[in-house]
Amino acid sequence: MERRAFRAPGFLILLVLLALIGGVVAVVAGQPEDTAGVLVALTVTLAVLLMTGFTVVNPNESRVVQFFGRYIGTIQTAGFHWTVPFSSKRRVSLRVRNFETARLKVSDADGNPVEIAAVVVWRVVDTFKASFGVDDHISYVAVQAEAAVRHLATSYPYESHDDGRTSLREGTVVSEELTTELGERAVLAGVEILESRITHLAYAPEIAQAMLARQQASAIVGARFKIVEGAVGMVQSALDRLRELEVVELDEERKAQMVANLLVVLCGDRNVQPVVNTGSLYS
Repeated sequence: MERRAFRAPGFLILLVLLALIGGVVAVVAGQPEDTAGVLVALTVTLAVLLMTGFTVVNPNESRVVQFFGRYIGTIQTAGFHWTVPFSSKRRVSLRVRNFETARLKVSDADGNPVEIAAVVVWRVVDTFKASFGVDDHISYVAVQAEAAVRHLATSYPYESHDDGRTSLREGTVVSEELTTELGERAVLAGVEILESRITHLAYAPEIAQAMLARQQASAIVGARFKIVEGAVGMVQSALDRLRELEVVELDEERKAQMVANLLVVLCGDRNVQPVVNTGSLYS
């Protein structure tokens, strides 16, 4: 697991190093040549040793410190630091990142070929897992994102067709499930998935025209249903008003004829030319 590495203020250690060099220079000036050589050699060795421990950490970055293969810890505080000498300091970004998957061609739950793509927003929260849990955490997230999108596409139909099932077109539900599934996959890499959304969703080109015709037919049927439903209500209202106001008394045959005429007028998709009856009601 991630832990904090030993660190000291870099500028403080730098001042100590400069003071040490200045002190050695002052002492060497009054010493014999052999003694001065030894002091200079020791000072250079110590200076090199101290200088290998300096590191700079930028905002929203971290340094994973290793000492001869052993994990020492992570430095996440921005600034100039000094840590264990002769240690390697690997940079790991903590910034929020995002990427968009390629357009994947998969079959939905109904077996229809669809094209789907998603954008994923993520960041590193555990530098130990990101560095040592997987080979490359950036590539790992990209591959797992494509795998999660493929699995999601095969779990839901493109359209629900009013059967109560969740479809891929329901963005909120699908995005939440994609985020949850991808988050479970990315834990091994020490990555947190902040958000994921479907950015492209369409039928594959080979069936797009047929599915468009199906959608249009469904829309026409739905519109006709609403028109007929409204027309029946209007006819019922007209008959009730005629009866309440006692405008005219109609027998069952004339009521049926009136209903048929009103439905033709209200449900037709073209303008109706009225015919005025100038004779009696029954001629």
